[in-house]
Amino acid sequence: MATNQLSLLRQWHMLRLVPRAPAKISVRDLCDQLADADFPVTSRTVQRDLNELACVFPLVADDRDKPYGWSWQRDASSFDLPGLSIPEALTLTLVEQHLGNHLPPSTVDALQPHFKSAARALSAVDGSAMSKAWLNKVRSVPPQQPLLPPAMNDECQRTVYLALMKDLQLRLHYRKRDAGEATVYGAVHPLAIVQRGGVIYLACMFAGYDDVRTIALHRVERAEMLYEPARAKAGFDLDAYIASGQFGVLTGAPITLRATFSRAAGEHLYETPLAAGQVLVAGDDGIELSATVPDTRGLVFWLLGFGDGVTVLEPAALREEIKAIAGRMAAAYA
Repeated sequence: MATNQLSLLRQWHMLRLVPRAPAKISVRDLCDQLADADFPVTSRTVQRDLNELACVFPLVADDRDKPYGWSWQRDASSFDLPGLSIPEALTLTLVEQHLGNHLPPSTVDALQPHFKSAARALSAVDGSAMSKAWLNKVRSVPPQQPLLPPAMNDECQRTVYLALMKDLQLRLHYRKRDAGEATVYGAVHPLAIVQRGGVIYLACMFAGYDDVRTIALHRVERAEMLYEPARAKAGFDLDAYIASGQFGVLTGAPITLRATFSRAAGEHLYETPLAAGQVLVAGDDGIELSATVPDTRGLVFWLLGFGDGVTVLEPAALREEIKAIAGRMAAAYA
């Protein structure tokens, strides 16, 4: 292979070995790793290559303390061959839009250069017009009235996510709704993050307790990582915890709901069931539903959303509650 070709391959391999700031790699380590990849070179050659490459690529040398090292600039664009394809750019853009709160902060930081590269790829004037237009043709719409998300302390969110990822305890300053000042929870054991609409919740255990609590992350005013191992909840299953109705504000044991829906209000239940094992019976008065569901405030709000399109038959307590609410509404609008 020609000398120029070998130099190009060596320099390309070297660029891949240089980490993104604040991480760095020394010239000596680069020499050793290049030698392992069958590119035996001297430190002088590596230093010369790095100086030349820094004139073209966003490479920086850190000589503040030994060992000196080289890095890609922290906010430098991602660099790879072959270049980012339009389908890849489209996927990364959708990931940035919809999964930001589902990823650890360190992962989001690492992906920022790729997100920027994706934006540039989609903004380029080429044959990708149809792919770029796709972003304006797809949306995810919540089934209920959308609300703006609450203001979030980004640093608190980052600390909580990092503690969750590393299974470490937290000290949280948490302001309850309508409270005058924050309550300090000295040892919080994080278990999971759940996003419901625009609100992010932390499922956790408090010191000395084994029951799982949920707290709204936007009410955390200060978060400190304690660097002490967090306790695990034996048998905790996040999917089962959600299915139990906790995030619908659980009020009791599961109930068997019987209700009659008008055809207009109830026909969607054939395609989108309320629960596994539900029974629908079509009759002259509409569609009668029977289903076992968690007893939550969310269920009450869902039923009220149909107005006079649904009549609750059982359980009696739920029927009376809906009846009382309807009576108060009628009085308010009289």
